[in-house]
Amino acid sequence: MAISIGSKAPDFTLKSKQASGLVDVKLSNNFGKKNTVLLFFPLAFTSVCTKEMCDITAGFGAYSGLNTDVIGISVDSPFAQEAWAQKEKIGITLVSDLNKTTVKAYNVLFPMLAGVGDTAARAAFVIDKNGVVQYSEQTPTPKDLPNFEAVKAALAKLG
Repeated sequence: MAISIGSKAPDFTLKSKQASGLVDVKLSNNFGKKNTVLLFFPLAFTSVCTKEMCDITAGFGAYSGLNTDVIGISVDSPFAQEAWAQKEKIGITLVSDLNKTTVKAYNVLFPMLAGVGDTAARAAFVIDKNGVVQYSEQTPTPKDLPNFEAVKAALAKLG
């Protein structure tokens, strides 16, 4: 069961592969400045994850207009994420939770996905500027997408 609304969001510092090289992405850097949407997804280069991240990229204006940063988190390496983002033109920040510490902190570990090993479950969280979870959803299966209308509604309430 994913962490609940009203919980303090577990902070993290995860690696992202950018054009400049590997950079640290720290959730608490947004605290006091902007809201954050965390999108946990199982694996890069898979059909449902590609659809989700491409759809989010296409509609990114809706989030940036709500003073919101969107971060995608998977257990892939930052190098695999970068190759996938370039191939699919994914424009949001992708971060690597290779050691699964953040997946476990948010309680969204999906055991033995398709027999290949433990991954992130598909989940969405809205974290407000104070670092408090305002929306929490783990989808019933990795094939189901989060309710993005509910995500946007939670963000709209934050102002």
